[in-house]
Amino acid sequence: MICLTVSNILSPDFILKQITTFAASAYRIDDLQLFRDSDAALAARSLAHCPVVQLQQGESVTDTSRARLYIVLSGALSVTADTRTGMADGTVSKVLPGESVGEQSVLDEEANLSLMTAIEPSELLVVEAEIVWRLIDESNGVARNLLRLLSFRIRAANAQLRRRQKLGEFYRQMSMIDGLTGLYNRAWLNDLLPEMVASAHGGGKPLSLIMIDLDHFKHFNDSHGHLAGDQALRAAAQVLSGALRPSDCAVRYGGEEMMVLLPDTSDKVAVVVAERLCERIRQAVVFRDMRLPLPHITASLGVASLLPGQDDHGLIATADAALYRAKDGGRNQVVVQETLFS
Repeated sequence: MICLTVSNILSPDFILKQITTFAASAYRIDDLQLFRDSDAALAARSLAHCPVVQLQQGESVTDTSRARLYIVLSGALSVTADTRTGMADGTVSKVLPGESVGEQSVLDEEANLSLMTAIEPSELLVVEAEIVWRLIDESNGVARNLLRLLSFRIRAANAQLRRRQKLGEFYRQMSMIDGLTGLYNRAWLNDLLPEMVASAHGGGKPLSLIMIDLDHFKHFNDSHGHLAGDQALRAAAQVLSGALRPSDCAVRYGGEEMMVLLPDTSDKVAVVVAERLCERIRQAVVFRDMRLPLPHITASLGVASLLPGQDDHGLIATADAALYRAKDGGRNQVVVQETLFS
């Protein structure tokens, strides 16, 4: 087989080995998905002089000058979209014999920005945009096949987008969870608490907050080790998770500090919840070795309820002040903000 110089037919920047034309090759119109069930004679005449080019394994098509359609005749291509626009998302498609790439660039008359690389030695049919348009104009079969192909790719792209959205939401949620305790983290709190405060003000509903600090936690770590300290944090977190309603939220605020958010909960109910949490933390089992002395951990708790005009920072500050009064008063107890029950 005689090798022709590509630049005789294609643009000079298209550096690939042309080995023949479609009419002189052994390939048939029926082998090409885009032209099946169409006017085969018309397609054969239109494609007769289109070049067949050869790619070695690992060789890429580097054609940025104009819109063209590429049909894989043998071998296989990997196609990565939008490689030169900064829009690449890592998606790689595999194009097999009979399949094509570049339809979108032909339709919108833009240069093909996909990176096409031969997975194995491959032969491609290169079809100029004007030939594709002529076939679309003159053959209903080609137009139907193109519509089916684009519809399939849109469906596939939508399905992939949905998977990515679900995966993105999964990772977003994971980024909002504290890895040690499984509670929400500070990032979640910063995002959601302002919304909860605004919703409470807007709906005229109560919102209460309990700030929790494990007592003498540094001494606990020094006495039992950091691994035991981590287990104590997990035990406290399990107490919170097991004692709250589905609408309530538990947050690891930082270090040994935790927080409970109680939407639509009055101050009086919040105090009852805090007393229950204080008792359950006091009874929590940190070590399974029951020969160790009990109680293993205790906590100080500060309770605050949202005041008219108060923002999220003010609510946290009020609960924090109550917490420090609990610590100053001897720890292992619940203290409420000074304005409650007055």
